[in-house]
Amino acid sequence: MSQGLVLAVDLVAVVVMATAVYFPRHRRRDMVFAYIGVNMGIAAVTIALDSAAVGAGLGLGLFGLLSIVRLRSSELTQEEVAYYFVALAMGLLSGFELEPAWLSPALMVLLVATVFGADHPRLLSGYRQQVITLDAAYTDERLLRTRLEELLVADVKHLVVERVDLVRDTTVVDVRYRLRDAAVTPPAAGREMIGAVR
Repeated sequence: MSQGLVLAVDLVAVVVMATAVYFPRHRRRDMVFAYIGVNMGIAAVTIALDSAAVGAGLGLGLFGLLSIVRLRSSELTQEEVAYYFVALAMGLLSGFELEPAWLSPALMVLLVATVFGADHPRLLSGYRQQVITLDAAYTDERLLRTRLEELLVADVKHLVVERVDLVRDTTVVDVRYRLRDAAVTPPAAGREMIGAVR
């Protein structure tokens, strides 16, 4: 299989991942451009390194360097980090000539299929995670759990108290919960609760 055909498969794969899988689920237009641009940039650099008979170690070092630079430049969710690494991996796969020739395209298809399935909205759809600030200092975890379940209309599965401020009378808690059947979304944040999904 020619290098041009592998590049074409790579471009189709990253465009499908970015526009048909990622964007409908996460709605960040800037990341669509980032995934496609990073993928094609990595592919071009990898082809150049491969044609210059540079070892794979340098290519993987470049992969690590670009990853660190990009991930430090803005805050990404865990899902977006996964998409980002898949885009990088597909770029590397398209740049190196692997044997047999069908291996690179097959691995790209596998990566896109994995992202599609692992990030599907129906997978664990009722589960959520938030960091919540309550305007009361809870030192009893049972009372805290009860209050969170009332506020979120959900079953709290796990919680980690990050800070209890007895002077300001606040509690900051990282809570993982499952929405109850009747609940579609948690109630709007009021005076007592200020939540930020992360």
